[in-house]
Amino acid sequence: MTSPFAHKPTLTGQLVELRPFDLAATDAMIEILAEPEVMAKTGSVSSDEESTTHRFNEQRLRSWYCSRNAQTDRLDLAIFDLAHQNYVGETVLNHYDPHNRSANYRIAIGASGQGRGLGTETTQLIVDYGFEHLGLNRIELEVFEFNTRARYVYSSCGFVTEGRRRQALFFNGNFHDSLIKSIIRSDWEASRHTDALSTDFKLAVAL
Repeated sequence: MTSPFAHKPTLTGQLVELRPFDLAATDAMIEILAEPEVMAKTGSVSSDEESTTHRFNEQRLRSWYCSRNAQTDRLDLAIFDLAHQNYVGETVLNHYDPHNRSANYRIAIGASGQGRGLGTETTQLIVDYGFEHLGLNRIELEVFEFNTRARYVYSSCGFVTEGRRRQALFFNGNFHDSLIKSIIRSDWEASRHTDALSTDFKLAVAL
């Protein structure tokens, strides 16, 4: 049986287009992953100081991204900023569990794509695709507690905090908790139903 993750779609919103990886997207990600804030928020380094000196193996990164479109148990898409016509990050569904119909979600956006709603729209596009086309029942993620921007985005897209990993990360000389958040199909369906009722009400008032 063919995995639903074998197909790599292009998902288009008002602000972003999520695309399968190509050479330009790979080049962009190599630069984005070297940004100090991205390294800190993804737990790739243990201090701000290390983030200015740490270097990834570029050859290994290129090999990794060049193989993303061939993966049948995960979905990796590059985030293309429609307004500025450039790649600003990546979004991923991985750790696919077909029996329990669940997957893990993560996103990384560089400085040029932050603060304009791109992360929120990307997350919503992936959540919708996961439930509508991949048959998922649960999408979960982990976010460090100090990453307030990401926490806000996830909550606005319907993710609910359901657990805490205490002192999961040692960064800048201190231990930090991470939060486990998830959205399940019934949450998503209820949200869509509420949105539809709100739209119907606005139309009725307008008429």
